[in-house]
Amino acid sequence: MSVKTIILDWAGTTVDFGCMAPVHAFKKAFRNKNIELSNEEIRKPMGMLKIEHIKQLLSLEQVKKQWFELYGRLSEEKDVLSIYQDFEKYLFADLAENSHLKPETKQAMKKIKQLGYNIGSTTGYTKEMMAVVLNTATMEGYRPDYVVTPDEVDSLGRPYPFMIFENMRHFQNHSMEEVIKVGDTIADIQEGKNAGVLSIAVTEGSSVMGLSLEEYKQLSKEEMERLNQQTAEIFYQHGADLCIKNLLELAELLQEHSTIPKLQTKKRESA
Repeated sequence: MSVKTIILDWAGTTVDFGCMAPVHAFKKAFRNKNIELSNEEIRKPMGMLKIEHIKQLLSLEQVKKQWFELYGRLSEEKDVLSIYQDFEKYLFADLAENSHLKPETKQAMKKIKQLGYNIGSTTGYTKEMMAVVLNTATMEGYRPDYVVTPDEVDSLGRPYPFMIFENMRHFQNHSMEEVIKVGDTIADIQEGKNAGVLSIAVTEGSSVMGLSLEEYKQLSKEEMERLNQQTAEIFYQHGADLCIKNLLELAELLQEHSTIPKLQTKKRESA
């Protein structure tokens, strides 16, 4: 059965090279509570529903220790909500500015649409956040056929597969083999694996790589290649079926009609 639908993530995959907007917002929101987090710590749960992301960060041993030393108790639900409110405030302040298309997105999406594929999407952003992101992306020339946020699946975002299933319902896909999930976080890969679809990771500009476009451009070609390989290894360790550098590589794969069927056969045989 041939692939008909490509489901893409947003920040770090199609927009916001390096997935910088949520990193900055999480850092500021936790700093308001006098908790310091490294970018690496912040990025680890990236792709999840944002309030769940905050809970994951609060569960880190060093964060629990800092919190107890500061407040004489462990964090509670009211603290999660307070941090989330600050996170939303900081995110909305910078979201439009940090939602520009990644360099290859417009060209790649044009090619994929010309090949006749449906383009769906899932995200860790809420519907309100996505309205900002979608507006910027549309003005710059990219608008997928369908957008699903966690709010639309009872807040059961990644790693749950329900946003993918909602895309499949919309496009009336008959089988998991008609769908490919593409993303830049471990949560994206988990979402795809849990849905039973081919799961492809983008390395360049990904949250896992963790560099802004300016930082990435300063690297030599050899450094870029080495960093993409290191990032791919992390994705493969978490079950990615394939890693690509960017979305133009995805368009090429979809056009040549051989790699994807081989991956599907391998997936069936390993099931």
